[in-house]
Amino acid sequence: MATISFSGLGTGLDINSLVSQLVEAERTPVENRINSAASKINSQLSALGTVKSALANVQSAFQKLQTSTTTASYKTTVQTDAGFTASATGTASAGSYQVEVVSLATTHKLSSSAFAKDAAVGEGTLHLTAGESSYDVEIAEGATLADIAKAINTASGGKGVTASVVNADDGQHLVLNATGSGSAGALSVTTSGGDGGLSALVYDPSGTSTLQETVAAADAQVKVDGFLRTAKSNTVSDLVPGLVLNLTKAKPGETFSLQVATDNSGLKSNLQSLVSMYNTANTVLRSVSSYNADTQTASALTGDSMVRNLQQQLRSMVGGNSYELKALGISIATDGTLSLDSTKLDSALAADPDSVNKLFGKDGKLGSKMGTMLTGMLDSSTGSLTLRTKSLNSQIEDLSDQVDALDKRMEAVEARYLAQFTAMDTLVAQMNSTSSYLTQQLSALSSSKS
Repeated sequence: MATISFSGLGTGLDINSLVSQLVEAERTPVENRINSAASKINSQLSALGTVKSALANVQSAFQKLQTSTTTASYKTTVQTDAGFTASATGTASAGSYQVEVVSLATTHKLSSSAFAKDAAVGEGTLHLTAGESSYDVEIAEGATLADIAKAINTASGGKGVTASVVNADDGQHLVLNATGSGSAGALSVTTSGGDGGLSALVYDPSGTSTLQETVAAADAQVKVDGFLRTAKSNTVSDLVPGLVLNLTKAKPGETFSLQVATDNSGLKSNLQSLVSMYNTANTVLRSVSSYNADTQTASALTGDSMVRNLQQQLRSMVGGNSYELKALGISIATDGTLSLDSTKLDSALAADPDSVNKLFGKDGKLGSKMGTMLTGMLDSSTGSLTLRTKSLNSQIEDLSDQVDALDKRMEAVEARYLAQFTAMDTLVAQMNSTSSYLTQQLSALSSSKS
């Protein structure tokens, strides 16, 4: 609001101070009411945010548990120094296998004879084949081994074959490495055109070769329960459904055991997480709706019907399935807190591997109700917590509009008071002037008579 500094000439009053006090007296009750309402709503918004976060954590833990109830998990146990490691996916089956790593897959490697350092090798075209890929590499006149290696790498882009130069005591050697293992990645090199110098870089398995094969291209061989399997790499993923074998060392003639068993560790962890998140949410709901009788202080959502309804739903769901929960090792304390006995859960899963799914699964007795309730609370469009939050935010916006309206109204009130007091002061000044004049005239008249 505009501030005008003005002291009355007629009355001697500090009109500016007087107007400010009158405006403040009129503004304060309304402003206090708005601030009090805003403070209460903000407290409710904060409490609802805490509740929403706690329930979102319950929903996340619940969804992870549901996923683990429908997705089988297995663990593998391999004898020490077996020459392989193993992992299992959800499509595996529990069982025992005897595994023998007969041979490992190797990647093809070729090496040239020695050349003098930076000597020109020759010109023409190199025709390289790496498995199913082939490359024609143009070699310019005067090219050295380093130039040839660079040209090969440029042409292949690191796929199928890579080339390098090794500086040994006897000179420089061109080394070609297949990037794919086993026979599928085998290399061959032929030449055409040029001055014939490139003939020193030929490898033709069915003909003449000038490149030396330092590592042969060989497939892996592994036996499972006596059945032989040849593989192009040392990772064998389709020998036994759901099992992946990573071969690390050939041990022909030796067999080692591989055990595949059901792994409930993830399921147990997810169930414990749900219990923990549920307990946290239960504590939060009590906290935001509690009443301190000693200090006679209410919490932000004390008596709130939505919170009360949510607490009742949770108690009803848990209490209504207490027998089934107890069978899984989940007990309920008098305050509604849950606790999980891992040993009892192991026994329940041993007796019925599908027991958790029957209770917490998508179509489970408790799972379907809990999923529906959490969605009803947390849905980003129609969830009751979402709608309640939108409503409170709308009220905050309305209070902000009320503050703006109050500011404008107080500006008008200030202007009105200033006009009124200014007019009054002007009138008093005029009356004072008239009084002074009359006094002077009467005094003069009295003096003339005497």
